[in-house]
Amino acid sequence: MLEARDLCCIRDDRLLFQSLNLTIAPGELLQVEGPNGAGKTSLLRILACLATPQAGQLLFEGSLVSDDREGYLANMLYLGHKPGIKQELTPLENLEFYQRVSPVTDQLSAWELLTLVGLAGYEDMPAGKLSAGQQRRTALARLWQSSAKLWILDEPFTSLDKQGVAGLQKRFAEHLATGGAIIMTTHQELQMEAENVRRLRLGQTLASAEPVEAVEVVA
Repeated sequence: MLEARDLCCIRDDRLLFQSLNLTIAPGELLQVEGPNGAGKTSLLRILACLATPQAGQLLFEGSLVSDDREGYLANMLYLGHKPGIKQELTPLENLEFYQRVSPVTDQLSAWELLTLVGLAGYEDMPAGKLSAGQQRRTALARLWQSSAKLWILDEPFTSLDKQGVAGLQKRFAEHLATGGAIIMTTHQELQMEAENVRRLRLGQTLASAEPVEAVEVVA
């Protein structure tokens, strides 16, 4: 589904990675690992077209993303480390806003989505007054709403309780089973089918904290 070729990323005059290659196929989850500062978020932002690499190419379903950026973005959903919701809007208004600007499924209404993620009764409260976990659930409701094939998620379990983590992993499994793909970072241990999960590690040497060019992919 997605292929990255020879990516190079430099941030604040520091080389994070270079000659990075990765692929992800339908039905796969790629977990990006590495110590703080290794470039995990930078990589995800490049894959989501929110940042430009110093070198390299992205291909989606065999075609260069640069040739059809809009088509790629219509098939990709990015959720960052922060909730990324409008604080002055209610959870219901946030989801209705995304329904207007993004391709969505017709399976569930915004009301049903909020009930599904445990926000029944909070639909009309300004998001800025919700707890961190409730704000995260508001953002994650888009994973039940979006029709995008590829999800790129930066620490999606942040601020979620054990029940929320379990529900989200169940949603991941459903997405993979229908031919979707997920690229994500997390410090949580995933309870997923082993054959569906691959790991990509961005590393740094402990002695000098110099970036390592090689990327280790562990099945």
